[in-house]
Amino acid sequence: MSNARAATSRKLSFEQSFKYSVYFLLCINIFLFLHEEWLASNHLFAGGVSLTHVIQAFAQTIDTTAWVVLLLLFELETFVLDDNKIKGRLKWSIHGVRAACYVIIVYAVYGYSVKCFDLYQFFALPAEDLCSLPGYSFMTTLDEFTKVSRSNCMKLSESTELFGINTATVVTDANTLAAVIRLAWSDIVNSVTWVLVVLMLEVDVRLQLKGRLQGSMLTFSKRFKALLYTILLCAAIYWGVAGDFVDFWDALLWIVAFIFIEKNLFDWNAEARALKTTD
Repeated sequence: MSNARAATSRKLSFEQSFKYSVYFLLCINIFLFLHEEWLASNHLFAGGVSLTHVIQAFAQTIDTTAWVVLLLLFELETFVLDDNKIKGRLKWSIHGVRAACYVIIVYAVYGYSVKCFDLYQFFALPAEDLCSLPGYSFMTTLDEFTKVSRSNCMKLSESTELFGINTATVVTDANTLAAVIRLAWSDIVNSVTWVLVVLMLEVDVRLQLKGRLQGSMLTFSKRFKALLYTILLCAAIYWGVAGDFVDFWDALLWIVAFIFIEKNLFDWNAEARALKTTD
């Protein structure tokens, strides 16, 4: 990034205001997920969340926090900082924090996987209906539960095919369990796809710094990431249709945020090529 570009980047245009508003909303989502998963953990881990279950209980909160830090680092490297400043201690500090974020993100994928596979531990209960299980928690969706009482049991489910799990007094019906398993798998697909997105961005940034992001490599990067973003958009739409608004909203914000990062990279690349032509 040239000094002229750096000066331009400091102007708080409408586009910049919108971009940083999206980043701010993603920061808020950390607390929304923390609240949601904290409530869910009270049902799934009645004895309290142990250290070995933290990633399972708070996978989305931990994942989102690491992603926000990673997003801000990409913003620094692709837009805010001059090329000649990304070196020495600053360069290695950025890389060190980013590496830590990658470890957390991959660990979060493991957390999503454990949460998904735990759903296959549900077994059929001999109970005749939900009203015979007062005090249980009925799983309405992946991270939402409602205490069963005589007054709400028939509203929650009229099914006679109920499922429970040994580790908690949690119950659900067949249709809800199937829907929740689909949501859990969509979380895994979404998280793995995002890992592939940032790996491609990591390669793009490294090649751009070396002046080698061009030709067939640039074409492949654009096409492969277009496929990945399509998968992410499909996941967001699925969550919207399934009625999981928080996940739908969060997914859309992340897609918009990384579109800005992609634009940063595109502008950076275009500027570098223009400077090379004039030299």
